[in-house]
Amino acid sequence: MPESTRFQQGSLLRIKNKTTPDSWFFRYREDRENKRAYRNLKIGSVEDYPLRRDAEKAVLEMRFKINSGVRTPETVQDLVTHFTTHELIPDRKSHATLENYRGNLSLYLLPKWGSTRLSSVRTIAVEVWLHSLPLAPGTRTKIRNQMSAIFTHGIRYEFITTNPISKVRCSAARLREPDVLTPEEFRALVCRLPLREQAMVTLAGSTGLRRSEMFALRWADICTRTMQVYVTKGIVRNHIGKTKTPASRRPVPLHPAVLEVLAEWRSVSRYGSEDDFLFPSVRLNGTQPLFPDMVLNKIIRPALLEAGIHGKTIGWHSFRHSLATNLRSLGVDVKTAQELLRHANSRTTLDLYTRAISADKRSASGRQFDMLMGTGEGFASLTLGSAPSSAPSAV
Repeated sequence: MPESTRFQQGSLLRIKNKTTPDSWFFRYREDRENKRAYRNLKIGSVEDYPLRRDAEKAVLEMRFKINSGVRTPETVQDLVTHFTTHELIPDRKSHATLENYRGNLSLYLLPKWGSTRLSSVRTIAVEVWLHSLPLAPGTRTKIRNQMSAIFTHGIRYEFITTNPISKVRCSAARLREPDVLTPEEFRALVCRLPLREQAMVTLAGSTGLRRSEMFALRWADICTRTMQVYVTKGIVRNHIGKTKTPASRRPVPLHPAVLEVLAEWRSVSRYGSEDDFLFPSVRLNGTQPLFPDMVLNKIIRPALLEAGIHGKTIGWHSFRHSLATNLRSLGVDVKTAQELLRHANSRTTLDLYTRAISADKRSASGRQFDMLMGTGEGFASLTLGSAPSSAPSAV
């Protein structure tokens, strides 16, 4: 067979290695910008494809794409570029999601794996790398999931046939439980805040709105007739866009007392028209909302210390955690809590936001002990240390 024909069809070569199993490589030529280049793609080792016919099956689809002029991504960088072009666009992802992907890609994934051939990415190697990152478990899990989404994208476009990330184990268990405010602590905080911050904290604590949702609210989103707040937008780094999920756009009920404090704040705010933000920046003439962290650090956290609340790390999301915990304490069923928190599924409500408070745990432990010792309803009373009613039987 002439060399030109052989390379147009591609050549499957078995390359011997001294210290590792032999590998199968697919060699072909590529004409790009009037230049010819020869490419070598690793298909896998002889452990993956013991027989030549097994390796031939793996390159059938690849050979078709090469001859049809479709360039198949060779490296992780190539696949990321394709994924970014087709998936990381505003029509498909929220601004916050886009920012998170871009940050993780540039800081972690591409520096380590960008030049790696897709066929050389191995499950255990990725797992070891993830565990070596000095990040919180939740962040490592997010990187793992994003990497898996990129490989799934490659399968969908038929660039690759397997996703090596699908079996990567990465725990998202929290290093510590998130801090929440008890109802008593919440009241102590609110009474020490100025009116504007009272309105913020009361709204956040009663509705569980995410900070991106709350600071994107305009007065038109508050309906006093239906006593609801309509969440339509989110703001991240002064960029107003979609909410986190479609479920996030469900209306949230407002208590009359919350409406009252909001009305009081609106009456003294410089920006009280329907199109104005609830909590605008005066410095920016109301064109942008306040920066959430500024309010938290300068006003709310000092007020926590004034209220005698020490040893807790409280942020905007703490009010959302506190709401979920209080709902559970009241015995609210998971489905209702899911609707109020606007989670896409109830598992998120269970896994991330609900936990039994100490008083509930103590009460449950006490009831169990009463039953165990016979002091509960339906059991005969026993006295600790008293002699048994009959002698033990002989062995």
